[in-house]
Amino acid sequence: MQCLRFAAAATLLMVATSWVAAAPVKTLRYILPAAEASFDPALVRDYYTGHITEAIFETLYTYDYLARPVQLAPEAAAALPEVSADGKTYLIRLKQGSHFTPDPAFGGKPRELTVADYVYSWKRLFDPRLASPNAWLLEGKVVGLDALAAQAQKSGRFDYSASVAGLEIIDPYTLRIHLTHTDFNLGMILAYAPLAAVAHEVVEQYGDSKGEVAGHPVGTGVYQLGQWIRGSRIVLEENTGHRPELWDFTPSAPGDERIVQQMQGKKIPQIGRIEISVQLEDQSRWLSFISGGADVFWLEGALSPKALVDGQLRPELAARGIQLSRIVDPELSYYYWNMRDPVVGGFSKEKIALRRAIAMAHDVDEEIRLVLNGEAQRLHFPIPSGVAGHDPDYQPLLRYDPVLANKLLDRYGYKKGADGWRTQPDGKPLLITYTSRNEANGVLMAELWRKTYKRLGIRMNNQRMIFSDIQKAETLCKIQSRTYQWLADYPDGDNFMQLFYGGNIGQNNNGCYQDAQFDAWFEASHSMPPGAERDALYRKMARQLEAQAAVMPAFSRYRNMLAQPKVLGYKKHPILHQEWKYIDIKD
Repeated sequence: MQCLRFAAAATLLMVATSWVAAAPVKTLRYILPAAEASFDPALVRDYYTGHITEAIFETLYTYDYLARPVQLAPEAAAALPEVSADGKTYLIRLKQGSHFTPDPAFGGKPRELTVADYVYSWKRLFDPRLASPNAWLLEGKVVGLDALAAQAQKSGRFDYSASVAGLEIIDPYTLRIHLTHTDFNLGMILAYAPLAAVAHEVVEQYGDSKGEVAGHPVGTGVYQLGQWIRGSRIVLEENTGHRPELWDFTPSAPGDERIVQQMQGKKIPQIGRIEISVQLEDQSRWLSFISGGADVFWLEGALSPKALVDGQLRPELAARGIQLSRIVDPELSYYYWNMRDPVVGGFSKEKIALRRAIAMAHDVDEEIRLVLNGEAQRLHFPIPSGVAGHDPDYQPLLRYDPVLANKLLDRYGYKKGADGWRTQPDGKPLLITYTSRNEANGVLMAELWRKTYKRLGIRMNNQRMIFSDIQKAETLCKIQSRTYQWLADYPDGDNFMQLFYGGNIGQNNNGCYQDAQFDAWFEASHSMPPGAERDALYRKMARQLEAQAAVMPAFSRYRNMLAQPKVLGYKKHPILHQEWKYIDIKD
């Protein structure tokens, strides 16, 4: 009889255990407004794909979820780096017990993460065969790393086994980095997703040459790739082998106390499945969210009137329990003209006059009002608010003045013909191509620019392309003019001034601008900690860009994120691409 009772109890325990195991996994639904690109961290350079790589791979550092201003925090590292007084040596200790998810590359088993994986991943950025657009993050910084890349350029073979003096592996969990110059910002750079760890076994098995590694992400993060339909649907599933983490953050702003009450002490992550759909059109994205088809929603400017009035959530949505998290993005939206283009590029007086005239004829405030529905703040300085190095008192030389802009073109030989359209000083037709994305917002922006060029008597052609194709063309200096947005990878002015550094042509310098004086100032700024001396140099750099009319800073957009009532703990972070691991959903 006693045996039967034990058997019955065991049966009940098995049933209960199987019921718990079969409990529904919490699922978050999310929408991306553009298709993903490569899932290889070394190749990712767009914000949208960054959502995915940030979830799958781990950098050494990340950012505190609630701290404002943002604060660096350990991710795979055990603590913040130990930095020498001269800012040239970083000692990094790794958390033990982190593993890459099981994969055939490891014989179907997990494999422990070591600092050698980071060294390998950073070397890989410099491999000429890969042509990573993210090499700029470490170029000229680590002792011996550039020399290794230069040797590979000569031999045609990158030697991953070669030691680099600046990357000193002390033991499997300790790394000392030796820099070529003072840099107190390296910790923030090491928190950026392209510097996450990838495993050499995965790259060797799936191969850069085969192109399969870009679609086969294997990381140590809290999520792993479950399903993928290119350009349509991505499903992430919890990496159940991830080292244990508990939610433990301190409030720093109004409203944080409620988040702490909802989340304190919970296991990270609470959400076991992320279902991501790609939807290009504004209206379809909005209908999906408002009908409950998405749980967290990126409300871009064109859609803001549907949810906001004067920056506040509409009463009918608030009554439904919809949540709004609103920030000004640490972002530079700017206009560039290709400095290598025979029509708009170059440093001759007439070319500078042409670009200045275009800048003076474009009504940025009108663009913010009509295209973005007022969801942006005007920005005159190339470093946005909230980022170290921003100058709120900077006064621009070029202001909206179409009359003066036309006089400038007259003076430098851009004559109007009988048909009202201008020619180049040599008499050739003057036609400028503005490139925009091919969805509704891109079309609207292009029409506003057509209005700008019409004010000057300049013909404009609108080239519409999908986002990934624009990116490829930019790296080859093939785009003549465009509006470009750069969201901070790390909250320091260096991350924005590098957009115009000559050494970054083919990577992030999309206008292909190269000026010896600007480059010298940029390089000098690297040896300066944030402060008055570096800020003065940034002002000189900003004025140089403006005087040559190479680019024109325009605005920083508001980031409005909506969340359904069942979402717990949500707050938009200024630097992180997404916050999935830090939030929860009510059962």
